[in-house]
Amino acid sequence: MIAFAEIARLAEDLAAESSRLKKRAAIAAAVARLSAVSAEQAGRFCLYLAGQPFAEDDARKLNAGGALLSRVLKEVAQCSDAELAAAYRRHGDLGAAAYDLMQGQGPRTEGQEGLALSDVAEGFAAMAGARTTAARAAQVEGLLRRATPLEAKYLLKLMLGDMRIGVKQSLVEEAIAVAAQADVAAVRHAVMLEADLARAVERAFGGTLAEARMHLFHPLGFMLASPVDSPEEAVERFSVNLASQDRDLHPSEQKKPLLGTPDVGHPDSAVDTARAEMHTALDDVLVESREVRIDALLEDKFDGMRAQVHCGDTAQPGRVAIYSRNREDITESYPELVEALSGVREPLIFDGEVLGMDLATEKALPFSVLGQRIGRKRVDNTMRREIPVVFMAFDLLFEGGELLLEKPLHERRARLERVVERLRGMTESAVELDERASKIQVGLFDHHDEFVEERVERLRLSPARRVTCAEDVEAAFAEARARANEGVMLKAEGSVYQPGRRGLAWVKMKRELATLDVVITGAEFGHGKRAGLLSDYTFAVRGTHGELLNVGKAYSGVTDAEIAELTSWLDAHTLEDFGHFRTVEPLRVLEVAFNNVMRSDRHASGFALRFPRIVRLRSDKPVSEIDTLARVEEIFKEQGIEDRG
Repeated sequence: MIAFAEIARLAEDLAAESSRLKKRAAIAAAVARLSAVSAEQAGRFCLYLAGQPFAEDDARKLNAGGALLSRVLKEVAQCSDAELAAAYRRHGDLGAAAYDLMQGQGPRTEGQEGLALSDVAEGFAAMAGARTTAARAAQVEGLLRRATPLEAKYLLKLMLGDMRIGVKQSLVEEAIAVAAQADVAAVRHAVMLEADLARAVERAFGGTLAEARMHLFHPLGFMLASPVDSPEEAVERFSVNLASQDRDLHPSEQKKPLLGTPDVGHPDSAVDTARAEMHTALDDVLVESREVRIDALLEDKFDGMRAQVHCGDTAQPGRVAIYSRNREDITESYPELVEALSGVREPLIFDGEVLGMDLATEKALPFSVLGQRIGRKRVDNTMRREIPVVFMAFDLLFEGGELLLEKPLHERRARLERVVERLRGMTESAVELDERASKIQVGLFDHHDEFVEERVERLRLSPARRVTCAEDVEAAFAEARARANEGVMLKAEGSVYQPGRRGLAWVKMKRELATLDVVITGAEFGHGKRAGLLSDYTFAVRGTHGELLNVGKAYSGVTDAEIAELTSWLDAHTLEDFGHFRTVEPLRVLEVAFNNVMRSDRHASGFALRFPRIVRLRSDKPVSEIDTLARVEEIFKEQGIEDRG
């Protein structure tokens, strides 16, 4: 039996250790020791240490949020709401709060054994299968009553999926490779194919990593793009950083630099360094004269929802799964896409965007419109008709039983074009469902009523074209803006697909909106390293009659020093203290940037800023000069959004 205390003690040590190499060594030593007891249990140990209650390919969920866990903890620790709030505020973490609150409790009942990993696994399985909140709470209570304060700390962290010990899955994968004396690339490949870290441990120690096989219906990591502000910068990223970009390319696509690059692994490469400096200088001249030529594919950057579509598994005919960028299953929100793709008969994984589409103009709707469908559990005909959706595919990750991540982009693109053409006419679905069909049976309509079915091709191919210089990028950007899209994506033709990476091979250039000057009206305590600091700021603009109307909340863009200063100031200017949240005197002005403005009923202003971020503190600007609701409405209209609010 492997005790859960093994994880708790190691996690506590790892949280206090700053060295990545020492963390890896400690994990590897534990995994090597535990694998001698049971490779299966060692696998579960690694899974839990990485903060995963279930493997990625396991669709089960604990369905236990902070409210439920807090309620049960209060019962087990026999503490008041005020005591729980104070402990949480000290740490910004429910697990650490539990450790404090349970310190005063006596030892376990005599003869009672501690928690084993198998006990936790059984409790998690019961929670996932529970039909009621009360049943889930009972399982949590049963585990916590058997746990020591340290075990409770990491049990709650695990339930919340955030261990906060400075250990990512990638580090655990490295430790597994060290412990099993296996190739770390082989470990990571097996995890990617099977989406099961625990299974990879068993394979690593069993010598079967090469036997891992890809299967559908678990999301792969998404390749990300780096932002640029201008066509010249986009070209510069592809040219001045040639050596770095070259490492992102498939070997067959790599190019020789104009004058060579230094051997960074050789300490005495002075000649190479000099040549590299000459190379960079020459590139700077070329960029400045706008004569640099690049080999890249350019696409519109749509204002949709990044998604990955899995379909066509012969073992599960008709099944379609759609995953968001944060790997959540969002399939049920887009039944039209499921209907359209359920007839696909070949296993495929597409990367692309779910878009709201104006069917009359064939233009993509902005995210603020599509956002009305996000998280919908039920999509009726009104929603299908008013905000129809399509899937705009721009990459192909799996086809013909082959994972295509290591193929260069131009090859993946060619295969994608062939697949979309092959499926044309087979991936349509109705704009609206015929609700009369079922009602005929109960006599609400007679058989003479006719339903005219309008169908839409749901699988679309993102248009792409080759560009070679800054002028091409600039022209394409203007055209994308004219189509009311966000901007453009620029991708090196030879780039491989790197899940979870934001490298130099893909860049994005988006439109800039004006910033807003706003005033802080409320503040929340942060989490993790921001525990005990007021670091999340609710802000407002001025209404027609001078009233302050909240329009968003932001926490990024401020430095640690600024957060500390703001915390002290806001603490002294608190109007109402609700524990975790405070209303404050509206005297501190911020300048905030954002992606776009959306209609929203969450704020009194009727609007919300998407992805707001703090540009700077405006100590130079009085509250009387903050922006108005009229200015927010003006920006909203400038986006070219049809007002459906």
